[in-house]
Amino acid sequence: MSDSLTQHAEALQKHFGDKIQNLIHAYDEITIDITPAVLIEVSTALRDEKEFAYEQLIDLCGVDYSQLGQTEWETDKSSSTGFSRGVEATSMGYLTFGDELEPQDPDKLRFASVMHLISYANNRRLRIRVFAENNDFPVVPSVTDIWSSADWYERESFDLFGIMYSDHPDLRRILTDYGFVGHPFRKDFPLIGHVEMRYDPEQKRVIYEPVSIDPRVLVPRVKREDHRYMPENGQDDQQEAVE
Repeated sequence: MSDSLTQHAEALQKHFGDKIQNLIHAYDEITIDITPAVLIEVSTALRDEKEFAYEQLIDLCGVDYSQLGQTEWETDKSSSTGFSRGVEATSMGYLTFGDELEPQDPDKLRFASVMHLISYANNRRLRIRVFAENNDFPVVPSVTDIWSSADWYERESFDLFGIMYSDHPDLRRILTDYGFVGHPFRKDFPLIGHVEMRYDPEQKRVIYEPVSIDPRVLVPRVKREDHRYMPENGQDDQQEAVE
């Protein structure tokens, strides 16, 4: 950690004390974990105190940690990262996807709201992570009264992850359709969805039907035998044949 980040981390710990549950340094940025109960207090201080001066929220997103560290690919020869996962999947990647992995620890908090702040005055960035305390009905206080830019970000997080933001002025879906069921970025949401929609010319309206997409496993890209991957002598032979 650089000297400036070390000083900043010390200032955060000194000012907020045990209000910070955890402080993480990664990728030249600092992340602090706090509880929903102190989010408004800490956020207000981060904005108003001159030593922090985080005047702008540049991003906010939801995260579902229910399957963190797990993989649906089983193999003895390849790792669980990157294109090497393309062996055999333990599920078909659709309705039973969540059931194929190990069950979630009921004591582990599942949903978090992550905020990215920037201080132009001090040329610093900070990440705040707040875990909702109820996995069945995740709720986090809205920070729209502190940073107005959080408005649409919180609506997006609610739409895609189902995280509720208390005291939000207009919390409703922003990306999915009006009759959409569920939250598509949750790890247990089926990859092919629940329903599909189409326009019915006889009824002259849009109708919803059970999804008709065939379940499938997506296979990573593989190198194919073409001139880009042939040995040099093969290229020479091919060139001679053409001539």
